[in-house]
Amino acid sequence: MPIRNLKMLLSKVILFYSVFYIVMKVFAVLFDNVWVLPNLILALPFLIFAILGGMMLKRNNYSWIYAIAGILVISLIRYYEAEWVVSLHEYLNR
Repeated sequence: MPIRNLKMLLSKVILFYSVFYIVMKVFAVLFDNVWVLPNLILALPFLIFAILGGMMLKRNNYSWIYAIAGILVISLIRYYEAEWVVSLHEYLNR
């Protein structure tokens, strides 16, 4: 697989995953009675990745920095998500 195609594939996966994550968080907040603010705060990096990915998709210009940062940030947030939601909820409701 050529390097250009790998960069494009990773960028598109990050874009689509970010959009999916945001949609799922919005549905969870609206229909599942989860804590609103902590979940929306954790969705902010995904919103940023979705916006940047959409711009890159529109221009057909992909970046390794976006791909690597996306992989790292998504992995980190998904790994610690449950702990961070509880911690944010406790911090915001003092």
